Amino acid sequence: MSKQVRVRFAPSPTGALHIGGVRTALFNYLFAKKHNGVFYLRIEDTDQTRFVPGAEAYIMEALEWLGISPDETVGKNEKFGPYRQSERKELYKNYADKLINSGWAYYAFDTPESLTALRKEHETQRKTFIYNHTNREKLDTSLVISAEEVSKRIENGEHYVIRFKTPVDETLHLTDIIRGDVKFETSLLDDKVLFKSDGMPTYHLANIVDDHLMETSHVIRGEEWLPSMPLHVLLYRAFGWDAPEFAHLPLILKPDGKGKLSKRDGEIGGFPVFPLDWKELKGFKGDGYLPDALINFLALLGWNDGTEKELFSLKELVEAFDLNRVHKAGARFDIEKAKWFNHQYLIKQNDADLAKSFSPILIEKGIDVSKYDVTRIVSLIKERANFVSDFWDLTDFFFQAPTSYDEKASKNWKEETPALMQELISTLEYIDGFDSANIEAIVKDWLTKNEIGMGKVMQPFRLSLVGALKGPHLFDIVEIIGKEETISRIQKAIATL
Repeated sequence: MSKQVRVRFAPSPTGALHIGGVRTALFNYLFAKKHNGVFYLRIEDTDQTRFVPGAEAYIMEALEWLGISPDETVGKNEKFGPYRQSERKELYKNYADKLINSGWAYYAFDTPESLTALRKEHETQRKTFIYNHTNREKLDTSLVISAEEVSKRIENGEHYVIRFKTPVDETLHLTDIIRGDVKFETSLLDDKVLFKSDGMPTYHLANIVDDHLMETSHVIRGEEWLPSMPLHVLLYRAFGWDAPEFAHLPLILKPDGKGKLSKRDGEIGGFPVFPLDWKELKGFKGDGYLPDALINFLALLGWNDGTEKELFSLKELVEAFDLNRVHKAGARFDIEKAKWFNHQYLIKQNDADLAKSFSPILIEKGIDVSKYDVTRIVSLIKERANFVSDFWDLTDFFFQAPTSYDEKASKNWKEETPALMQELISTLEYIDGFDSANIEAIVKDWLTKNEIGMGKVMQPFRLSLVGALKGPHLFDIVEIIGKEETISRIQKAIATL
């Protein structure tokens, strides 16, 4: 690439960051790093009516947690600052005026009431009202009133907007990196509002001006912005600037594949759609997902490297990423697949680190963690878990004797079982080296010498210790809980069952 790659993620601070936005940030990050470029974060907060306190900090924290922090943003390497649009608003009026002076834009004084009336009138005729070349010279605009009258009305504080003057009867042949050639007829486009009399630009003007001034080389954004592409390309033309390259990412679809994934889908399905917790809503982090697992999951929503490989570190994703391999079709959100990814990353984690994460759960349960080898316990069960929050149900029997016994498993407790369990106790009492391998060898030797079937003892043995036929290797459990506790639990089972 001839010029430096500079890409941006430009969210509005209107609430929690949707997972679709996170994927957009990720794909921008991967593209920048692949080409030794810059990934920057711009906060698009020109619409102050929708501003939500805390949302900007939430966005920053989410990207940091995921390991895809921007190279430039508010308060960090502000080469083209400010990086908040609300702090750049003095810029935009000058550019709006340039478009007015060059004939690419015009003042419109129509009131909201008059426009509402026009829309209703069109509806009665089963038509759709579009503010464009078909009517802009019949409406209350600077295209039909004198410059003196325009100045006078503005000076008098009359409400106005500045609209883009879309060219007529032109076919735009544009190129999208993901979708290839796309075609738009300018006569079907409306004259978008670029600037309002309250001194604030709309998204379209601010976005183009900032992308140019911040030297954005590629605009990688969601599919929902594809209809804005012709206006944005025309704005670049109007200013006499080179447009960046565009790539519109596919939608993330609902789990059933029908429509765009929404916050409501997460509420109904009981799964997160935000990276971090937001008010009463759980995020992926709060649900126990590891950041690397979430990154891997999101990267494969709409992209693959052309192989069957599924597990990628962030570094491997950077090396493999190619916008040309992003799909056009929407990607179905599969929470079970997300859990699978989390499992893969969880089992690769260091046992000591997992024990540290598990300890607060144990302390909350009233367990004195200093009395247990939590790291060893975690090592035995993590293969069965998707999340650290699963650990308690998989390990509770290490920390407390069962208070009940699985009804179905209790059918393995036969008439001869109590006597066999009593013999097992006698065998265990005389074992000196109480480690898993030694206990297993001695117990199996006893079974063999007495021609006792394994199933007659092993299942009741596990039931006595665990309360169910679950858990890791039986003799590892015996070693960890110790001789005294093992015998006590067998005695309790004899008395109860």
